[in-house]
Amino acid sequence: MTINLNNIKISNKNPFVLIAGPCVVENRKMIFHTAQQIKKITSELKIPFIFKASFKKANRTSVVSFSGLGDEALNILSDVKKEFDLPILTDIHSPEDINQVKDFADIIQIPAFLCRQTELLIAAGNSKKIVNIKKGQFLAPEDMEYVSGKIKATGNNKILLTERGASFGYHNLVVDMKGLVIMKDLNYPVVMDATHSVQIPSDGEKSGGNPKFILPLTKAAIAIGISSLFLEVHPEPSKALSDAASQLPLSELKKLLIEVQKIDKAVKNY
Repeated sequence: MTINLNNIKISNKNPFVLIAGPCVVENRKMIFHTAQQIKKITSELKIPFIFKASFKKANRTSVVSFSGLGDEALNILSDVKKEFDLPILTDIHSPEDINQVKDFADIIQIPAFLCRQTELLIAAGNSKKIVNIKKGQFLAPEDMEYVSGKIKATGNNKILLTERGASFGYHNLVVDMKGLVIMKDLNYPVVMDATHSVQIPSDGEKSGGNPKFILPLTKAAIAIGISSLFLEVHPEPSKALSDAASQLPLSELKKLLIEVQKIDKAVKNY
C-alpha cells in the first residue's frame, strides 16, 4: 500500500521518509531552528521529511514533569507548517484533541500506551487523516491487525504502523526485528521509531535511554525495507524537557541519514 501525502509517497517499497523533530514543543525558537535545520539536511540528501513534535505530553512519568505549552504549542506547530512548508505529525490523547490539531496536522499519532483505546482509534479514523499507530510495548506485532482494523472499520485505510520496542521485564525495551516483517505482511507502511526504542522506561522520576543504539537499530530496520524512519531530534538533548536521554543530537542527524540512505538504496534498488 502507498499513502500519498502532498508529493510524498509513503510505502515499504518507496525511498524511506524521515519523520523527525523534538519530543515536545518546548518553545518557538528551538522548534523553528530544528525544523529549519532538518529541512536543510533532508533537502540536500533528497529525503522526504515530515516534521514531528507533541503539542502536549499526557503520559509523563512524574506529575512534576513538563507536559506542554497549551494553545501556544498548537500555534507554533501551525506556524512551522506555514513557514517551512512541511507536513506535520503530532499526537492525540483523546477524541477531543482531534479538533485542536485538525487544521494543521497531516498525520495524527496514537501513542503506544493508547493503541488499544477503541474510542480514540475510531475518532482518529473518522477524522480521515493519516493515522500513525505506535505499537504498544505490551503488544505482539500480529496484534496490530486488530488495532488497525478499528480504524479501517471507519472507512479510513491511511494507516501507518510503528515499532518502538517491547517491554522486556522491568525498565528495559527490546526490538524484535521479526515484528517489522510481520507488520509489513499486514499491508500497511511500517515505521521504525529508533529513539523511543532505546528508552529505559521509568528510570526514577523520568525515562532514561541508551542513544548509542539508535544507529544500529536504524540500520537493521532499514535493511528490512520499511517506509519510514521516526527519530526524535533535539539541538541539545541533555537540556530537553522530555526524553532527554534518548533523543538524537541534531548535529549527528546528517551522518546517520547518509549511512541509512545507502542501505535503503541497496535494498530498494533506486
